This record gives sequence, C-alpha cells and structure tokens, in this order.
Amino acid sequence: MTNSDYLLKAAIKKVTEKLNEILVDKIEEATNIAKDSPEILKKEFDSLKESIIEEASRMEKAENIQENESANTHQDSKIKKALNEIEDINKQIDLFNKTTNNQMQ
Repeated sequence: MTNSDYLLKAAIKKVTEKLNEILVDKIEEATNIAKDSPEILKKEFDSLKESIIEEASRMEKAENIQENESANTHQDSKIKKALNEIEDINKQIDLFNKTTNNQMQ
C-alpha cells in the first residue's frame, strides 16, 4: 500500500468515527428532549389554556361594559326625553300664569 492509500483509509476511519460520535450525541439529545417533551407540552398547553381563559374573561367584561353603556345610553335618552317634556310643561304653566295674570289685571 502507498502512503496515499493509508491517508485515504485513515481519513475515512476518522470521518466515520467523528460522524458516529456526532450521531450518538444527537441521539442522546433527542432522547433527552423526548423524555422532557410531555412535560414541556403540558406546560405549553396549560399556558395556552390560561391565556384562553383570561382572554374569554376579558372579552366577557368588555361585552358587559358595552351592554351597560348601551343600557345607560338608552336610559339617558329616556331621561332627556322626560326632562324635555317637563320643560315643555313648565313653559305651558308659565304661559298659563302670564295669561291668567293678564286677565286679572
């Protein structure tokens, strides 16, 4: 065998050893991740569930506030209408009083 043959065989041997070493390390990492993944997924799911519940609660509160504002607006319009009617009645009373005062004099 020539020197280049030995170099080629040595290179193949060392590359194979390095690839095997990398492969074993990556398999160990994957195994560790696989062991932890149910716990990681559970934490992520719990976090998502809490976020959904918080968002639903926020949306419900926002809707209740909007409904209350709508009811208040409706009630405010009724109050304004009643106040306008009272004002009209007061004007009519004033007019009646002026008319009766003028007739008495």
